[in-house]
Amino acid sequence: MKICAIICEYNPFHNGHLYQLNAARTLSKADAVVCVMSGNFTQRGEAAVCNKFIRAKHALLAGADIVLELPTVFATSNAELFAKGAVKILSSIPAVKTLCFGAETADSNSFYHAADLLLNEPKTVSKQIKTLSKSGVSYAKARAEAWKDVIPENLLSSPNNILGIEYTKALKYFNSKVDILPVLRTGSGYLDVELKANYSSASAIRAAISANANVQSNVPDYVLQDLPLSIENSLETLEKYALLSHTQQEIASVCDCTEGLENALKKIAETSAPIASLTSARYTASRIRRIALQNLLNIDEKLIRESLQSPLYLRVLAAKKERSEVLSAISESAYPIIARAHSENVLGETAKRCYEKDIFAEKIYSLLYPTPQTEKNIFI
Repeated sequence: MKICAIICEYNPFHNGHLYQLNAARTLSKADAVVCVMSGNFTQRGEAAVCNKFIRAKHALLAGADIVLELPTVFATSNAELFAKGAVKILSSIPAVKTLCFGAETADSNSFYHAADLLLNEPKTVSKQIKTLSKSGVSYAKARAEAWKDVIPENLLSSPNNILGIEYTKALKYFNSKVDILPVLRTGSGYLDVELKANYSSASAIRAAISANANVQSNVPDYVLQDLPLSIENSLETLEKYALLSHTQQEIASVCDCTEGLENALKKIAETSAPIASLTSARYTASRIRRIALQNLLNIDEKLIRESLQSPLYLRVLAAKKERSEVLSAISESAYPIIARAHSENVLGETAKRCYEKDIFAEKIYSLLYPTPQTEKNIFI
């Protein structure tokens, strides 16, 4: 069996995702499509608009065969660790032959070339990036500037291209034989918050939901009926409580919390100012939100690094009943499948700690959205 994998968040699933999923199956000529999807919290440090089981159901209705959960320790991390965690999961499955992702550039060779260069970064370039960062430029912009004469600027500045490069680097990091399949993104850009006629970004759709705008033309009907009327929640209140409860040393143990950010976060928790007000040219809003979220979930950098080096698990969120052969192919993974109660008992120490963060994240999410949550896998 030949499987094409997609790493995703589907927050929420929209027409652009449907376009990519169809393209993945057609262009890869795969027998099945398997998604590795973030759980209840996302890489931007936010709570997903729908819980993970509902979003996994949307993926199946759109044509995916199985949805696996990307462990929370990776799903809430920066682009590099997000990519490594997802690639680690999919690379453990022998039948996965292709990784498809949306991108602003659809040339595989460009991604391979850029990944090779970045993995062998000269000291002079590293020094230039460090100098630019110290001047107040974000890491992403500093890297793009340092490499601008060698790597096309849009590869290191466009959001989906950046993730695509990280996926490609991660495949090389794990010596994976999985091929990449970049699909040209259609419609709005990843960060575009303006609602368009048919192909709007997830960011724009979330903003529209907050403004009580109509998003019917941008999502399939089976998604529309599950979307919340509002995406307001008390996540920031919980995050501020956690910041007040934890010591500076504990906060500093969170990934990307450097250069005294723990002190700034501790101080802002005592005020009415939003945590994101710490955003600057150097520290992006997503970085600040991720730190606050991982501090709330008690995810430190040590656990993330250990999880990357240890055997993990495949947690099935949703699967098509009639595609039992796909589940059989998934079971050939070097990692155990977690699909039933207590099946996590087979996990090693690090994997169990990683899995416990998934469970804790579910409990925190249920505080934010106290409506009844689906507590079991979805099979349709």
